[in-house]
Amino acid sequence: MKDFRKQAEKLVDQMTVEEMASQLKYDAPAIPRLGIPGYNWWNEALHGVARAGTATVFPQAVGMAAMFDAELLGKIADAIAGEGRAKYNEQSSHGDVGIYKGLTFWSPNINIFRDPRWGRGHETYGEDPYLTSRLGVAFIEGLQGDGVYMKAAACAKHFAVHSGPEKERHSFNAVVSAKDMEETYLPAFKAAVCEAGVEAVMGAYNRTNGEPCCGSETLLKKTLREKWGFRGHVVSDCWAIRDFHEHHMVTATATESAALALKNGCDLNCGNTYLYILKALDAGLIAEEDIRRAAVRLFTTRMKLGLFADDCEFDKIPYEENDSAEHNLLSLEAARRSAVLLKNDGILPLDRGNLKTIGVIGPTADSRTVLEGNYCGRASEYITNLEGIRRTAGEGVRILYSEGSHLWNWRVEGQGEADDRLSEAVTVASHSDVVILCLGLDASLEGEQMDKSNTFDSGDKPDLLLPQCQRNLLEAVCAAGKPVVLVLNSGSAIDLSFAQEHCDAILQCWYSGSKGGRAMAELLFGDANPSGKLPVTFYYDGTLPDFRDYSMKNRTYRYLREKPLYPFGYGLSYSRFRFGGLKTEPGEETGDVMVRGSVDVTNVSGRDGSAVVQVYLDKQPGEKLSGGRNDGLSGLLDPDNQPVRSLCWFGRVQVPAGEKVTVSFALDRTAFETVLEDGSRRVLAGQYTLYAGGSQPDERSRELLGEEDWDKTEFYAG
Repeated sequence: MKDFRKQAEKLVDQMTVEEMASQLKYDAPAIPRLGIPGYNWWNEALHGVARAGTATVFPQAVGMAAMFDAELLGKIADAIAGEGRAKYNEQSSHGDVGIYKGLTFWSPNINIFRDPRWGRGHETYGEDPYLTSRLGVAFIEGLQGDGVYMKAAACAKHFAVHSGPEKERHSFNAVVSAKDMEETYLPAFKAAVCEAGVEAVMGAYNRTNGEPCCGSETLLKKTLREKWGFRGHVVSDCWAIRDFHEHHMVTATATESAALALKNGCDLNCGNTYLYILKALDAGLIAEEDIRRAAVRLFTTRMKLGLFADDCEFDKIPYEENDSAEHNLLSLEAARRSAVLLKNDGILPLDRGNLKTIGVIGPTADSRTVLEGNYCGRASEYITNLEGIRRTAGEGVRILYSEGSHLWNWRVEGQGEADDRLSEAVTVASHSDVVILCLGLDASLEGEQMDKSNTFDSGDKPDLLLPQCQRNLLEAVCAAGKPVVLVLNSGSAIDLSFAQEHCDAILQCWYSGSKGGRAMAELLFGDANPSGKLPVTFYYDGTLPDFRDYSMKNRTYRYLREKPLYPFGYGLSYSRFRFGGLKTEPGEETGDVMVRGSVDVTNVSGRDGSAVVQVYLDKQPGEKLSGGRNDGLSGLLDPDNQPVRSLCWFGRVQVPAGEKVTVSFALDRTAFETVLEDGSRRVLAGQYTLYAGGSQPDERSRELLGEEDWDKTEFYAG
């Protein structure tokens, strides 16, 4: 076993303090006398190698979350790491060590998508801490690999409590309770560190409870290092340390900001504030050992990547592995599995034999940008929704196309709102047997604050509605009287209440990757079977708490007291599954498993299908969890501030038509723990209800499905 830290220490100890300090910035310069080449730490791989030319473009992260498939996500991450190595091996051979050319990928984003107005929410794995934890671990393990050397280095971001508002992120203070911190905001990061062994953690722009995240003693020292035992390196978000003195006003100068970040464990500066490190040293604000410690952590990562070795197994990966046919088929399969069928009155799958003319209408129909999302590479081939339908419909079907409206409400001089294409859209609809209406957003409407193309609120959405021009188009097309299938590309929840009432079917496709149009068309025509589930709740507009309020009350399915439009975990299929025979038994007396269980999944339809099994636990403290064994909780247990239910296991299983498959699962102690108001955890004594099925066990799912879609059992625990 190689001792990479010792190798790093040996190298760093040959440096002067000036040389050590120079290595703490993202664009670390070469040190020729020690044979150290320059290295740029800044790279991205959210859903494919990003911003570095041609690469396979997978569906955006929130779409991959909708697969509810940790195994496939791990394969995707491995493919991304392979493409990263292929590009690095070739580029470094030409001396190209610029930005987006390294092997340290600042992915995944495992923040909790607590509010659908947040513009960067589509970078995440959704709103649930358990789902995010499992997918985060799968992505990190897939990216880093299990060889002698790391295939690539993953980075869990943004630590912690970060989800908007984007326009205030450089000065915003997220105030969060100890309970919400432990119950919602930290579990995915803990799993990334303690289970997946993530190599890097990135701090957030904002403050959390008064401390700037990239210089937080609570987060970086007490939690990350001391409590969780993190041994990798910490990187700041880009130019976030500058915010300490310019916007957060917790320091007075750049020198003080550099010292605060370094002392509390931020090793690498994405930005230039660490140019003041030596001034901080001269002023006595830091010690030379602080600089050395950070440098050793950074060079340990480079040693793990084999950047100073001649026996790294990944050095031989050829350039041809990038954008390979195999990886593009993987992207296509991910797009198929990620799409969520929200409504189907029986019109889907479309019957080619009964169609002569299909109208394809909408501003996202022929758009490449709705396939990409943000933080993406460039595909060598894109299949838009329109192109996918053309390729899939068959030679005997005529395709009529109209853009119908602009993506958003831009104004034409002298004309006001630009609804100048509505009449053409209505004409196309009236001349078609069925309309495929393609609406949605793209990264210019929901994204990151620094992206100058963001049209709305610095990347955040002002509400949950489609832009007015698209709503006008939706109403006009539905009024034409022809069957309408709505295809929605977006990275977040949209209020589709009008579409739910007036459209015949709705397919949520997210930002679906370079082959997204082909996958969408295959699903519409029945060449593929929808199986995705919502990783976020779809709310009615106007029902959410204040965006700046970080309390989890009435947010996400776990705390929502109102009825949603579409619940977390919901999604239809062309197959029909029945769930029954749910059994549980106690886990081993020693070990982490508290309960083992199994459930039968029967395909009662005539079509093979993939079922996503979801296991939820109702552990809401109240009368049924009161009693002598729960005494001493006065002031620590608020029954009205508990999750309604929580996802505690999920898995995919292929079930042939007419057959039954038994799925086994194991639940660890964490699933049964109640988080008290002080942030501590405790398994309370009482009766617990466990549900296993194809959806969340809630009233709205029952309404949409027309029946219960789960089995349940009760047992005593604690």
